[in-house]
Amino acid sequence: MRANFKTMIPVLAVMATLVGAPAMAEIKVGVLDFGRLMDESPQGKALIETLRSEAAAKQRELQGQATSLQGKRDKLVKDRATMTPDQISRAEKELRDGERDLGRRQQEINDDFNARRNEEMTKLQRTLIEEVRVFSKAQNFDLVVTDGVIYATTALDITPAVIAGMQAKATAPKPAAR
Repeated sequence: MRANFKTMIPVLAVMATLVGAPAMAEIKVGVLDFGRLMDESPQGKALIETLRSEAAAKQRELQGQATSLQGKRDKLVKDRATMTPDQISRAEKELRDGERDLGRRQQEINDDFNARRNEEMTKLQRTLIEEVRVFSKAQNFDLVVTDGVIYATTALDITPAVIAGMQAKATAPKPAAR
């Protein structure tokens, strides 16, 4: 019985709020798709593009290293018949070392990229949350809900309006410095 009573407290609180709701002023509620905001905001798009270009540069570096290794591997296969056992052994060791270095370098690049992405995404989230707060206050929202919403009508979705406001800020001419 005690466990049932403890679970009923939040339900009773919500019901008490709803009963008192007609006496209160109308509440303005908005629903925000935070994932969409991250993907479509000017800051989110810029971050994704920056991360892609950084990753592409590192991938080109790794591809060059892999191509070099493949050339050494092909040379070993081609020249194996004319090489001494000592030369073959050195070439195979060099290939193994190169492959190990390439694998290590790939892992380092992946780790660095993931750390940078996580750091930048955290900064982006903070920026977007602040933008949503500013927008919500300016539009007199009493409550803005995100994540965990199972259903909301499009009339409550403020995501497009927040994105439009952020795009307007991003494209607005900057005041001249004096």
